[in-house]
Amino acid sequence: MDKSSKAIISLNKVIPAIITLFGLLFFMFSIDLLTVSMAQLNSDFATELFVATNNPFVGLFIGLLMTALIQSSSTVTAMVVAVVASGSLTLGQAVPIVMGANIGTTITSTLVAFSFIMKKNLFKKALAAGVLHDVFNILTVLILFPLEVYFGFLSESASYLTATFFDLGEDFDGNYSYNVLFTRPLTLWLLSIIQNQVIALIIAVILVFVSIKLLSQSVMKAFMSDNLKKVNKHIFHKPFLAFIYGAFFTAAVQSSTVTTSIMVPAVANRKVSLIKAFPFIIGANMGTTITAALAAIYKTDAAISLAIVHVLFNLIGAMLFMPSAAIRNIPVKIATFLGNESSRKRLVGFAYILLTFFIIPFLLIYFNRDGDIREMGQAHKYPKTEIQK
Repeated sequence: MDKSSKAIISLNKVIPAIITLFGLLFFMFSIDLLTVSMAQLNSDFATELFVATNNPFVGLFIGLLMTALIQSSSTVTAMVVAVVASGSLTLGQAVPIVMGANIGTTITSTLVAFSFIMKKNLFKKALAAGVLHDVFNILTVLILFPLEVYFGFLSESASYLTATFFDLGEDFDGNYSYNVLFTRPLTLWLLSIIQNQVIALIIAVILVFVSIKLLSQSVMKAFMSDNLKKVNKHIFHKPFLAFIYGAFFTAAVQSSTVTTSIMVPAVANRKVSLIKAFPFIIGANMGTTITAALAAIYKTDAAISLAIVHVLFNLIGAMLFMPSAAIRNIPVKIATFLGNESSRKRLVGFAYILLTFFIIPFLLIYFNRDGDIREMGQAHKYPKTEIQK
C-alpha cells in the first residue's frame, strides 16, 4: 500500500471524529442559545410562576414545563435558587420544582430519537434510548416525591447537611447567573447582534433541530470507525466504568442533555446496547449536579440547601438502580417496550410525549388544585427564619 492510500485511509478515520466534534459543539451552542434567549424572555414570568407554587404537584409540573421549554435543568435550577435565596420561596416548595426539572430536561433526547422516525428499525432502538433517561427520572420521582411531600425527606436532609457543614447565613444580593458553558461568550455576542429576544428564540429553535439532525448523523458515522469502536468497548465494558465516564463527561460539558442525546444514535445504530448505555445515562444524571453546586455560589443557606437537594435526588436515584442488574433492567424493559410500540405505531411516540410532559401533569394539577403544601404538613417545617437567614 503506497503512502497516498495510507493517507486517504487515515483521513477517512479522522474526518468522522472531526465532524462529530463539530456537531457536538454546534449542538451545545444551539442549546445554550435557546437557554439564554428563553431565560431572558421569560425570567420575570418564570419568577412569578415559581412564587405561585404552593401545591407540590403544581411545583412539579412548573419545573417540568419550564425545563422542557428552556431545554436546561441547570438554568431552571439556578433560577429557583435565586427565588429561594431571595426569600420568596421556601425550600420545601422548591424541591418539587427541581424534581420536575429533572424530568423536563429529558425531552431533548426523545426529540433526537424522532430524527430516525423514517427508519423503522433504527427508530425503535433510538426511541428506546431517548426515553430511557425519562423513565429513570420518572421512576426516581415516583419514589422520592411522596417521601418529600409527606415527610420532607430531601428538604430536611439538605437543611441538616447545610446547617452541619455550611450554615454561612450570608445575605443574597438578588441576582443570579449561569455561565459555565464555554459557548456562552459566542451566545452573548450573537444575542447582542440580534437585539431581539423573539427573533433570537426562533433562530435558537431552528438551530436546535438542525444540530440534532447533524449530531445524529455525525455520531452514527463516528461510531463506525475502528478507533472509536475500541474506545466504545472500553467505556461500556463495565457498568460502574460507564457510570463514571457518564458523570465526568457531563460534568465537563455541563449538560446531561448533550450526553444523553449522544447515546441515542449510538444505540440506534447498534454500537452500544441499551443495557450498557443505561449506567452511562445514570452517570450523566449525577454529573449534571455540579451545576447545582455552581449555582450555590451565592453562599447562602437556602442556595446551598437547594444544591444539596439536587445532588441527593440524583445520588439516591443512582444508588437505587446501579447496584443491581435486575433493577437496572426495569427501566430498560420499559424503554424497550415503548420503542417497540412506537415502531409499530408512530403515534405512540407522540402520545408518550404529550402524556408525559403535558396531559398527565395537567391532570395532576386539576385533581390537586385545592391542595396546599401546608395542609400536607411540610411548609411549617421550613420557616424562613431557619432556612433563609
